Amino acid sequence: MTDDDNRQARADALLSTMQEGQHRRLKVFLGAAPGVGKTYAMLSAARELRRQGVDVVVGLVETHGRAETAALLDGIEVLPRRTVRYRERDFTEFDLDAALARKPAVLLVDELAHRNLPGSRHERRWQDIAELLDAGIEVYTALNVQHLESLNDQMRRITGVTVRETVPDAFLDRARDIMLIDLPPRELIERLKQGKVYVPETAAAALDAFFSPTNLAALRELAVETVASHVESDLREHMLARGGAMPVRRRVLAAIDGHAQSEYLVRVARRIAERRGAPWSVAYVDTGGAGDPARRERIDAAMRLARRLGGEAIVLRGHAVADELLAHADREGVGQIILGRTRERPLARMLGRSLTQQLLRRGAHLELAIIATPVERAKSRRRLQRSAVGGSRDEYAYAAMATLAAFALAFAVDRYLSVANLSLIFLTAVLVVAVRTRMSVAVYTALLCFLGDNFFFTPPRYTLMISNAGDVLTVGLFLLAALVSSRLATRLSSQVVSLRTAQVRSRALLALGQRLAASADAEGVRDVGAQAMAKALDAQVAILARDASQRLQAMAASPRGMTLSMQDLAAADWSEQHAEPAGRYTDTINAASCWTLPLGSEDNRLGVAALRFAEGVAEPDPERRSLALAMAQDIGQALERARLADELESARVQGETERLRSALLSSVSHDLRSPLASMIGAAGTLSSYGDQLPPEERSQLLEAILGEGQRLDRYIQNLLDMTRLGHGTLKLNRDWVDVAEIVAAAVARLRKLFPDLRVDTALPPDTVLLYVHPALIEQALFNILENAARFSPPGEAVRIAVHGAGERLLIDVADRGPGIPEEERARIFDMFYSVARGDRAPQGTGLGLAICRGMIGAHGGSVEALPGDGAGTTIRINLPLPPPPDTQP
Repeated sequence: MTDDDNRQARADALLSTMQEGQHRRLKVFLGAAPGVGKTYAMLSAARELRRQGVDVVVGLVETHGRAETAALLDGIEVLPRRTVRYRERDFTEFDLDAALARKPAVLLVDELAHRNLPGSRHERRWQDIAELLDAGIEVYTALNVQHLESLNDQMRRITGVTVRETVPDAFLDRARDIMLIDLPPRELIERLKQGKVYVPETAAAALDAFFSPTNLAALRELAVETVASHVESDLREHMLARGGAMPVRRRVLAAIDGHAQSEYLVRVARRIAERRGAPWSVAYVDTGGAGDPARRERIDAAMRLARRLGGEAIVLRGHAVADELLAHADREGVGQIILGRTRERPLARMLGRSLTQQLLRRGAHLELAIIATPVERAKSRRRLQRSAVGGSRDEYAYAAMATLAAFALAFAVDRYLSVANLSLIFLTAVLVVAVRTRMSVAVYTALLCFLGDNFFFTPPRYTLMISNAGDVLTVGLFLLAALVSSRLATRLSSQVVSLRTAQVRSRALLALGQRLAASADAEGVRDVGAQAMAKALDAQVAILARDASQRLQAMAASPRGMTLSMQDLAAADWSEQHAEPAGRYTDTINAASCWTLPLGSEDNRLGVAALRFAEGVAEPDPERRSLALAMAQDIGQALERARLADELESARVQGETERLRSALLSSVSHDLRSPLASMIGAAGTLSSYGDQLPPEERSQLLEAILGEGQRLDRYIQNLLDMTRLGHGTLKLNRDWVDVAEIVAAAVARLRKLFPDLRVDTALPPDTVLLYVHPALIEQALFNILENAARFSPPGEAVRIAVHGAGERLLIDVADRGPGIPEEERARIFDMFYSVARGDRAPQGTGLGLAICRGMIGAHGGSVEALPGDGAGTTIRINLPLPPPPDTQP
């Protein structure tokens, strides 16, 4: 490319960038699944814009009954919805005309993939938003990744659900920004169980179907890929506009033939082109044939889909498909041609005239991609099954045909060749059969050729007698060579088959191992195991385990909805109890339709895998049986690892909470009796001498009763909450909270007890979010602040400093008291330990910091005592700092 071309390309890119800056007014909050917080993040961004003085209006937002989301609408103008009458009922929809009349700077319109009710101006909401963008209004909207048109096939394969409401990928190209909103699968499932996504009835069905850990992990990967592709495209454009190296943009061409799965090839072409950042098109070569109407309809549907996905639809006309595709590729700068498995005649393949072979031979400058569509893969599996059932009959028929061909050739050249040379023709036929079949078939062919050669070609002809001694040696050596050669060829063929089988087994086990390693819990292991076994063994597979009532039931199945009979369940129960296979193909409960394999051992029962093969399939061969047993063993080991990981986590949390619970229970007689004794003493004094005491002393006694009662209330509240936590009845109700809010709440409580105390705080300039139980963290911080306030010298301030350290958050509480000796700093968190000098006075109970350590430890954090800056003590809280919800990967 010349310098002039470079300058022209850069000028075009700069102009394109300026135009896009004027027309790309769309911001999309993209989620991997429902419930990850797209609407919440969109409303939070809107509130920040409003705080900056931007005219923000809510056109339509669906809160789905979530109180925390609805709270963000306070203070933001919301357009009224219009009422639509449909099927004798009134519904509300987004009012497009009201939004255009209001024309705010930024408009929020939720549910991008929504289908409008009949009678609306546009069929889909994304078309409403397109009109708003054309009118110069910036729009914020939300979308789940499963609604993208190009991912429709993948969604069906991953989740088993066909998504009806889709958005063209070309519309997403209008977005200026795409924000990925995500949550880890475990946290999203927990939100679902808590009713924060769907109502309980719907949530239970969603957990069994869509919201499995495996599905959520796959959806997260697709969401990340979608955002990454758009970021890469934007980066490429900006680099080009600023004079960077212009990447090679070679067009991608998908060639369709109008047969089934043409639309599948279109979607594949879109994804490949998007990853390469290249333009793409779909071409059909019309060779002049009339074609049936069904085929023409499939072509039209594929062309419409290509245009909807942002591609170019082209119809080429000519007599030779390969010539037209190559000529179009040269004209348009096509770098890659995508083909499905073509339907070609055997004779064309033999002569090297198939479409694939012509493109490979003549298109050396092209990259050719042959896509095996799901329909073709299913047909291949059926052909393999038919060959496994009727292989013996077909092999002998093949041997007979090879023998007849050898005889035909021998009769044709009989007058020109000797008996010894004719034997070579039959020997070649034996070798051809031996390579393609088994040893017994090769021997059968060798005997046929030996008898035929002797009868038809060895003098005297048409008898089995041999008159010439030399011919006896020739025919005998032919038979020996045929048998030896057939043996060697058959052995070589068997070794190739064995290697192929071993490779298939290794790949299946490797794929299973990789997917099991990525599964975080037992539910994910079962889902992955069922899908992998079903794919590798071509069978229906269910993974069974015992539920809370100790009943054996299917926890995962492939395909979904697989049912088990009473015999199947009985075989699974026996298999689990005895750690041996049962059911079909065995001598135990062989009336069952499933072959059941134990997962685990008799001492460690982890469930059962039930495999149901097709009715016409005979007993699995040894290779398939061995593969099934190996996969069952791998799944059992993965389930054991998941169980041990859960037990280890539970033991860690239980150990921490048990220590706290024991401390609280032990402190009942120690911590509660002190304020109670003071209250009883003061109340007794008032009761006995109330009329004789001056008003000032009575007021002091009443204040003492009130103060000690409040202190007693705090102890009891800590005792009840943390005792429930120790027993597992009080859950850590985690939520996202700003650390500044926790600090402010704890300081406000402290000022009620110490109104004259000065508290200095140093907070980060940006918002720092924690995913914790806010009340417990606030109580822990309050305990530390109260301890620091009691032992700070008069006039000295208590300092609070919050700062980050990598993936941890540090909260330092420092006082200017006498300090704690170094050898005793680690012991101040023990039960009932008090330092006679320093920060811990003799009247201290030794419980506050122990409670604090338990609260922080239950969140995976820690507390430690450090020397102060010159004097005093610093108590440091160390908490994990997860990524905030709007930036998680």
